[in-house]
Amino acid sequence: MAAAPAPAQPKGATGVMVLADGSVIWGHGFGAEGVAVGEVCFNTAMTGYQEVISDPSYAGQIITFTFPHIGNVGANNEDIESPNPHALGCVVREAVTPAANFRSARRFDDWMRAWGRIGLSGVDTRALTKRIRLGGAPNGVIAHNKAGKFDLKSLVAQAKGWPGLEGMDLASVISTTQKYSWDDGLWTLQDGYASHSGNPAGPHVVAIDYGMKRNILRNLVAAGARVTVVPAMATFDEIMALKPDGIFLSNGPGDPAATGVHAVPTIQKLLNRDIPLFGICLGHQLLGLAVGAKTLKMTQGHRGANHPVKRLEDGRVEITSMNHGFAVDSATLPTTARPTHVSLFDGTLAGLELTDRKAFSVQYHPEASPGPQDSIYLFEKFVAGLTA
Repeated sequence: MAAAPAPAQPKGATGVMVLADGSVIWGHGFGAEGVAVGEVCFNTAMTGYQEVISDPSYAGQIITFTFPHIGNVGANNEDIESPNPHALGCVVREAVTPAANFRSARRFDDWMRAWGRIGLSGVDTRALTKRIRLGGAPNGVIAHNKAGKFDLKSLVAQAKGWPGLEGMDLASVISTTQKYSWDDGLWTLQDGYASHSGNPAGPHVVAIDYGMKRNILRNLVAAGARVTVVPAMATFDEIMALKPDGIFLSNGPGDPAATGVHAVPTIQKLLNRDIPLFGICLGHQLLGLAVGAKTLKMTQGHRGANHPVKRLEDGRVEITSMNHGFAVDSATLPTTARPTHVSLFDGTLAGLELTDRKAFSVQYHPEASPGPQDSIYLFEKFVAGLTA
């Protein structure tokens, strides 16, 4: 789609988004001042914006929120999925308002500023979302300057020069660099996050961190597992030295084929030991690659907390949370891998199970942060299978 002539800068505009085709979208900047370049995507969730922005799977991306009132419940220190937010910034329709929630510790725009993330409000997010749906997720630049001074020519050059997510191994960049144990459980209104709730006698799960969300770890603990997290670059020998009863492959950002260059050989060795294995999102894609399937870049991806998935064994429909721009090509699955779930939006593969190994995976996020809780049973299924 060809870009229209750049509109004149409106009076009072302190933020701008520039796409690689030269399109210019003006608005009001909030959060941190600066410039960031990445892939522009959209998310349809109505709540959970802190969880979304702090999800490591969003590394290298600028999020367009389709729900207009983002930020109206403020921000707190609990609803985050990683030590640092990973999305580059966000685009919203309405200006961020004062917080109206008893759990709020600060305004959302102040939280964005504190973490160096750029926001742009006053944008026709419906039109931008439609553009992404029709033409795919473009590369773009988001910029905020309180004085309203922007070098559009330079911003266009940055957007055009960014190589895109295909071929990027971001997992090894954002993964933990040190092994650690995790024993916090799920959050409750009365007590916050449960502490030291892991089962000391429970099965030992080694979770490989390709961009791990904290609530995934909490659900593993709640299901009765002892959990040790290891870096994405951990070797087979380092993992086996921990004597795992099961292996978890985490979510994460970037191109699975690029991450697979170092991850797949390790996963294949683990599969050959027939250690039970469970993968989510990027972990699902890496499992597919490990058994010989291929992955592909989606046009617009799936991002939101309302995605219907059909469970093939009984026809049950689960409403799920999703965040992915790549998918396993179901046509390339080997005969030893059977589809278990499919997206009801477009029929893409949403889950698989190996018939000759104790391994399964799903493309969506069953840990419900943010999102529905229809699929939390998968954690119980995995951990229960380690003691069967």
